[in-house]
Amino acid sequence: MRRADRLFRIVQRLRRGRVVTARQLAEELEVSDRTIYRDIRDLAASGVPLASEAGVGYLLKDYDLPPLMFHRDEVEALVLGARIVESWTDPELGRAARSALEKIEAVLPEGKDHLVAQTALFAPSRPRPRAETLDFASLRRAIREQRRIRFAYTDAQGAATNRAVWPLALAFFGSVWTLLGWCELRDDFRNFRPDRMSDLEVLADTFPSLPGRTLEDFVCRMEVVSA
Repeated sequence: MRRADRLFRIVQRLRRGRVVTARQLAEELEVSDRTIYRDIRDLAASGVPLASEAGVGYLLKDYDLPPLMFHRDEVEALVLGARIVESWTDPELGRAARSALEKIEAVLPEGKDHLVAQTALFAPSRPRPRAETLDFASLRRAIREQRRIRFAYTDAQGAATNRAVWPLALAFFGSVWTLLGWCELRDDFRNFRPDRMSDLEVLADTFPSLPGRTLEDFVCRMEVVSA
């Protein structure tokens, strides 16, 4: 768990209005007592009004976050989006979606905090025969950090090639993920289905944002073709 997430959860726990000990917080967040003590000091230093008493615990003094005002449709849209992410992406992004929902639920106004659990919109998991062998988290990191990738690719006709690609984006079309990128072998934009990729390697070297080779250029070309 990231430190920022842990601090947020500590504040949310203290917002309940009950005294809580460092040991209780440590057990709930699966960290050491020492980590909690350090987090409490940092929260107090940042201006969070904490009351504490040795041997008793911690409590917030007249401190609250303004409730987030969501309409029911907005809550359902967020919940469905998070459930789709959980079902159709990698486990790391799925955990991030669940964490985001928990944060939203924690700051919903009283009387609306049940809307998340009661949202009757679901996204069943897709079958993942080969996709499970591909590290989507690494692909996302390569896109984010502009790192070149290398992989073996088998096209729809069964032809196998080795590719070095500048990954630009991942796009989801119904039941199929597609990697959009600049292919060094073809010296042009190409689409790759991750379930046809193997031996993925994220390289240490990065690629530049050259005119004519960016995601914006790719999108503009597709818009011209579709028009």
